[in-house]
Amino acid sequence: MENKSAVQLLAALAQDSRLTIFRLLVQQGATGLPVSKISEALGGMAGATLSFHLKELSHAGLIEAQQQGRFIFYKANLSQMKNLMDFLTDNCCQGQPCALTPPPNCC
Repeated sequence: MENKSAVQLLAALAQDSRLTIFRLLVQQGATGLPVSKISEALGGMAGATLSFHLKELSHAGLIEAQQQGRFIFYKANLSQMKNLMDFLTDNCCQGQPCALTPPPNCC
């Protein structure tokens, strides 16, 4: 990953609502959530505002949308999250084994 890509990802997360949405979707794992449930979890955020934040996260590649019947489900792109975490922790601890290993079955 290049610095420019990492900055784009971090910039997308550098806003309170977007960070909250991303963390919510990470907690849901592969199932994701429909827009209505995301809005509920955020205290009934207005549709246009939520749409804007989802677009920003999607544009950065941090979330993915999937049509399921009449609903659009959003889920975190865990692969992209892992790439960012790997970039941020690359060569940490002066090349020694590090305690930053994710738990099994994560990402």
